[in-house]
Amino acid sequence: MEEYSGEKEHYDVVIVGAGIAGLGTSLGLHRLGIGRILVLESADSLRVTGFALGLWPNAWRALDALGIGQYLRETHLQLTGVVSTSANSGLPTSDTTFAAVPSRGDLNVGCVVRKALLETLANELPQGTIRYSSKVVRIQNQGCTFKSIHLEDGTYLTTKVLIGCDGVNSVVADHLGFSRPSFVGRSAVRGFVHYEDGHGFDPKLFFFFGRGVRYGIIPCNDHGLYWFLTFSPSPQEKGIEEDPIKLKQFILSKLGKVPDRFRAVFERTELESMVCAPLRFRHPWELLWGNISKDGVCLAGDALHPMTPDIGQGACAALEESVILARELAQALKTNHSSDSLEKEQRRIENSLEKYARERRWRSVDLVSTAYMVGVMQQSHGAVMNFLRDKIMAKFLVGAQMKKADFDCGTLTASAS
Repeated sequence: MEEYSGEKEHYDVVIVGAGIAGLGTSLGLHRLGIGRILVLESADSLRVTGFALGLWPNAWRALDALGIGQYLRETHLQLTGVVSTSANSGLPTSDTTFAAVPSRGDLNVGCVVRKALLETLANELPQGTIRYSSKVVRIQNQGCTFKSIHLEDGTYLTTKVLIGCDGVNSVVADHLGFSRPSFVGRSAVRGFVHYEDGHGFDPKLFFFFGRGVRYGIIPCNDHGLYWFLTFSPSPQEKGIEEDPIKLKQFILSKLGKVPDRFRAVFERTELESMVCAPLRFRHPWELLWGNISKDGVCLAGDALHPMTPDIGQGACAALEESVILARELAQALKTNHSSDSLEKEQRRIENSLEKYARERRWRSVDLVSTAYMVGVMQQSHGAVMNFLRDKIMAKFLVGAQMKKADFDCGTLTASAS
């Protein structure tokens, strides 16, 4: 590590992590006229691993609030329903049309290419807002009003507000006293397939359950299909995550009784077009009692609520937080008068972050808990659970997923929230 030069830069807001939550919050603040924002990203470019993201109505409402929803709709398919199928029998267990689901607004559902989402967010920001290859190694309070941030390259920054959007290994969450997220004993494989002449799939989510796995295929557009598969690795399967050939063989062996056109999606996937990672989540009681915000520092996105992907709400919740956090924080930063002391401004900032934390605490607990329990029910492979899931719970689980997605974060302006 290089020695700190002592020279420092000052910003109103520093956001650690140029992912969905970090870029979304930065864009929200920019739309509201807040300047002197810096987004620090440890990688040398935008992180686009994971290929695509299922976005539910709550996410589209947030994207509309940020001003980029319509562009992404025009470049991605709007999905019309979800079909669930038993991997044991090959028979459908539920077929739900979104138009028939009660909602507080338009029920937009789509699968967006991750690279397209991140680049759209980044391109709306002023040049220089994102600083790459900037790894945070230390955070300190500097008096009662500023935070000092030390980077690995020796750069020294100060800021009024520090927002941690730096994922499951968040250095900002460590600073606030959170423990590292826990492994859930499952792993997720994600992949993407491009069809030059079109894939021919209906614009629906296709979910499959049974045989100890849960997987799905989702069209992003007319040419791209995103897929995922979650599983609990046995001792015999240890290490297959690092061997793409064995991993693909394992996936094909777990698909069960499904039509050939679905199996062909996995067979067609190139080894470099899939990635595997263990799943982690934050225990709900940590969210209940932990410091989501403290002394001008707060968390959003996976840094706050890492969760399993079983209800597809990780990225959606991050977008909700982008709007809510930008709205609350901008109001505090813009209500500044020449006679205000730094201490008065800091109290206003801390109150806005505490209000944000109150709004997000129970929502985060609800989403993390629901995702975990749905994953347990959907992936269990005992005879009794298979029967209950296929015959009774299939429609209930889809309904529960839709209910969690029917959330409105409001607009960026306080009067409309």
